[in-house]
Amino acid sequence: MAKNLEITVLLDFYGDMLTPKQREFLDYYYNQDLSLSEIAANVGITRQGVRDAIKRAECQLIEMEERLGLVRRFKEVEKGLAEIIDCASRISAENRKTGLSREISDLTVRIKSIALSLSEE
Repeated sequence: MAKNLEITVLLDFYGDMLTPKQREFLDYYYNQDLSLSEIAANVGITRQGVRDAIKRAECQLIEMEERLGLVRRFKEVEKGLAEIIDCASRISAENRKTGLSREISDLTVRIKSIALSLSEE
């Protein structure tokens, strides 16, 4: 994942765990696409101060993800749900073609297995 997108996603998941100033700086930089100089002028500190604050906040977000893994887990759930949808579509198509079959049974078992593994984690 590109760094800007990665930080933006991490900010969505963990932003409330940062200080209001850290959130504000990251929002200006990543979401509003302001330069370090523009942010510094807006908040009345040096460009270097803004850069340091952003770097510290980025490190905190990355550390939170390493510890908590919410983004990773979210992506796993999304992938699992996509697979469930695919299986359900295949079941529907197979059922329309042939009526009840072994394939429908096998896919139903797979759907249940995936759903169970997602709910247990």
